[in-house]
Amino acid sequence: MAGKVKAICLSKKKGTAKIPVEKIEVIENYGFKNDAHAGSWHRQVSLLSYETREAFKQMVSTVEDGSFGENLLISGIDFNEIEIGTCLKIGDVILEITQLGKSCHDHCAIYHQVGKCIMPTNGLFSRVLKGGTIQLNDSVEVLKERDKRLRVAILTLSDKGSQGLREDLSGSYIQDYFKKRGYYVTSYEILPDEQVLIEQALINLSDRCHNDLIITTGGTGLSMRDVTPEATLKVATRNVPGISEAIRYESMKYTNRAMLSRGVSVLRNQTLIINLPGSLKAVKESLDIIIDPLKHGLEILKGEAHNCARKDG
Repeated sequence: MAGKVKAICLSKKKGTAKIPVEKIEVIENYGFKNDAHAGSWHRQVSLLSYETREAFKQMVSTVEDGSFGENLLISGIDFNEIEIGTCLKIGDVILEITQLGKSCHDHCAIYHQVGKCIMPTNGLFSRVLKGGTIQLNDSVEVLKERDKRLRVAILTLSDKGSQGLREDLSGSYIQDYFKKRGYYVTSYEILPDEQVLIEQALINLSDRCHNDLIITTGGTGLSMRDVTPEATLKVATRNVPGISEAIRYESMKYTNRAMLSRGVSVLRNQTLIINLPGSLKAVKESLDIIIDPLKHGLEILKGEAHNCARKDG
């Protein structure tokens, strides 16, 4: 499957249509130079099918390149066949697809005009694995190999952390912990203790980013602002109580305050979500408690292993 770059677009401000350019410098693990959506996250470069855009243009003739906020318009590739983890090669640039579609909260001008936008259902989002330069009419190659490691997303919930008033030692530790053990850390984000935002993030990281595991840290105590368990239960499709029960049981050996943690563990379809406390010490203890059986559980969830009955001695 091969394609072609039909348009390159960027904008200096989020929430606005992007402006077409002839070529662009693409920066590794960042995105398009001078583009508002570039940064250290999993949605550095957005892509849209040229054929899909052209079909939509039959309804709305005013649609232009960049109208939907896309960085790249690509022709000749069936976006419906692209999976999470697929890599696209454009010249020297390599993009890894990290998200399928998106949730639209602040609707674009096109949506307000016709009541519909195609990015939520047809857009792709990617991170830059290798930088370089992209020009109009460059060929686009779909690489066959995909990263097969277990995918984990990290979500820190903290009002002060989201405002930059507190260093997130716990989230950073979790990221390094899983990387050292061979997991693929796909994203790391800090959000305030707002239940709706947490729910939206959990849904996005599971449904659109297809992570195998989401680890949250923070928001599990008795404060009225601690709503991580409520958000997690709201998006759950099945409960996995044993993980959080084990964390509390073993943590009681270190401090009896462990009984005050309200963290839960659930499944949302094919994604396991585990709430950890906010303190770095508690995070370290919790991860060491669950890490050994965790990989086996995830392999069962993916259908790559089978339940093994305990053998009595």
